[in-house]
Amino acid sequence: MDSQHWRATITAAQSGDRQALDELVAGWLPLVYNIVGRALNGHADVDDVVQETMLRAVGNLGSLRDPDSFRSWLVAIAMRQIRDRARRRTAERLEEAPAADFAELTVLRLQLEGQRREVAEAARWLDDEDRQLMSLWWLEVAGELTRRELAAAVGITRQHAAVRVQRMKERLETSRGIVRALDGACPDLRELTGRWNGRPDSVWRKRLARHIRGCGYCGGTHETVVPAERLLAGIALVPLPVGFTLSLAFGGKTAVAATSAGWSAKLLGALTKPAVAMTAGATMVAGGAYVVTQPPDAPPPRAAVTPTATATSEPPPSATPSPSPTPSPSAKRKADLYGTVVDGVDRAPDPDARPAALPRRPESGITSTGGPKAVMQHRGDSVTLSGRGYVLVRWQISPHARPGAVVMPTWTGLKGKLFHVASGGSRRMDDPLPGAPNGYATGMGGPDIGYAVLPPGTQQMWQNEYFYVDGTVTLTQNERGCDYGIAVFPSDWQAVDKDVNEGPDQGAIRYGLVRDTGTDSAPVPQYVTRSTPADPATVPQRSRV
Repeated sequence: MDSQHWRATITAAQSGDRQALDELVAGWLPLVYNIVGRALNGHADVDDVVQETMLRAVGNLGSLRDPDSFRSWLVAIAMRQIRDRARRRTAERLEEAPAADFAELTVLRLQLEGQRREVAEAARWLDDEDRQLMSLWWLEVAGELTRRELAAAVGITRQHAAVRVQRMKERLETSRGIVRALDGACPDLRELTGRWNGRPDSVWRKRLARHIRGCGYCGGTHETVVPAERLLAGIALVPLPVGFTLSLAFGGKTAVAATSAGWSAKLLGALTKPAVAMTAGATMVAGGAYVVTQPPDAPPPRAAVTPTATATSEPPPSATPSPSPTPSPSAKRKADLYGTVVDGVDRAPDPDARPAALPRRPESGITSTGGPKAVMQHRGDSVTLSGRGYVLVRWQISPHARPGAVVMPTWTGLKGKLFHVASGGSRRMDDPLPGAPNGYATGMGGPDIGYAVLPPGTQQMWQNEYFYVDGTVTLTQNERGCDYGIAVFPSDWQAVDKDVNEGPDQGAIRYGLVRDTGTDSAPVPQYVTRSTPADPATVPQRSRV
């Protein structure tokens, strides 16, 4: 996400810019819809709560001082509306059945199968508080929210959030066992559920859990149970259903009432101007109403799921993760852009292919805040590099700990120039590893432990990636889905040249790849920006420096 553009979008919306407001609502409506839909499991009140959330967000947009905190602020509003709705419900409404089961909607819209489907269906068995927390935790493991944002939305500390999430996960695993057992053929379970009305609740959850613990048939499983976070990593937001309508006019308020509620005159004027605008599959019509549309010949939405192939034969879905909403970058480009050959996906060279000659750039040495070897294993770890010279970034991906979507490290606060000059380490991370232990087939994982999956369009990493810094830049580890670590070493031209041309003594799978042209047209890395966003993981993939 281009934080400068996003900040400008929010500022413009606060000033009454209708186009900016369109972009803001259309971009973040799916996130709110998923949080509310999962928290209420598709109850008839979902539309009302989503509408009230967006209405309050639009109406109070002027009170937001820091645009970088918009996502946290919006999620917190949604959770307050969910809790307020729970307090308002009467006993009669508590007995209402969901209008459209969100678990089933998730399964159908994202085409979930196997244990992924099981997790989605298990959410039906959670109590309200656990389901609310799961609606946020699901988005956290999918890379849409951070733990800090989850804790802030619930109104607790990160430490308390960790405890709450762990307890919720334990009850979720119990619920997964119930879903598996109900799909089975245990005669005792059929007799037990003869009096059950088919509606999940806490009483029947406890009864079924007791039966499963004491039943050899239901308690056993014929496949390895994959942790829920590994199954959910990278799963996209459920698309808004066709025909979903969101009215942001006044929610039934008069202009006087809306003004007294704190709406600015400019915003009122923007919302009441007749307009029709197409934004991300939603039509905005007169009076501020969004109606989700789909052309008659449009294909059905594909699952945006990250492959986590396991011994359970979970089929890797074909589509790719969908990031949080990102405004379209400005069409204008500064005249001082360099590195116009932006690094993109390439084909691995043949194992016996020698790389091109490595141009020699001037070196005065690199200073690293992490010293001669900075090891970054956790989200938020960072190192700042200054000077003129070469830098090695060494990859270590750990799908055995947690496979799924890789949230790439990012380069921020660039002052000067940064080039991606070469790749080495004698192998790409997706090269086969004959005889590899612990279920690995490649450096990206294997069928026994799951795979690390890159965002679409991301350049496949080699074991060693080399960069040339002329100025100052900060590299941040953004681990959020798949577990990985990177080590950062200041290096020199001789070391880079030796690595890409020789490889280790035991022999190379590949020699290496030289990317540097020796000029300013050399590739710049992906995920680099001159700005310093509050969340470095929001830097867009395509570099625009």
